[in-house]
Amino acid sequence: MPGDARLHGAQFVPTRAITIGAPPELVWPWLVQVGSGRAGWYSNDLLDNLGRPSARVLVPALQELRVGQWIPMSPFGTPTVRTAFTVDSFDPGSWLLWSKPDATWAWRLAPLPGGRTRLVTRVHARYEWGHPASALLGVVLMEFGDFAMMRRMLLGIRDRAEASVPA
Repeated sequence: MPGDARLHGAQFVPTRAITIGAPPELVWPWLVQVGSGRAGWYSNDLLDNLGRPSARVLVPALQELRVGQWIPMSPFGTPTVRTAFTVDSFDPGSWLLWSKPDATWAWRLAPLPGGRTRLVTRVHARYEWGHPASALLGVVLMEFGDFAMMRRMLLGIRDRAEASVPA
């Protein structure tokens, strides 16, 4: 996966995947617009987006992707290197890598027969024990919240991409 060699000493490295009944070119735009204050997380809007519904349509204004672009994790305050990912690198329609000093988050779209896609995502996170409160919050959020949030997010991406497949 993109970014696998980037973050040495990562203590949290989950890999999640889902098969989507749509080709990568119909899945990619949903990834491009992800983020708080953007199209949302397609997961639990009450928790992830302060009740603001995640987009159910593609938002043209959010379809431009560039290296260095912020992917805010929270609607609070101005994004910083500690509170948001940035777009690190990408190959349109194939893979996307977000990064911050203590984590990377990679996405890969693999085409499957029949116009389907295998969407794989992997997080690498290092807990910063030099900031104990922040590290402890990270442990709680990542170790206990990641599975449910990521599962709902992948299902949300799948539902949206499959709904965009021409009949």
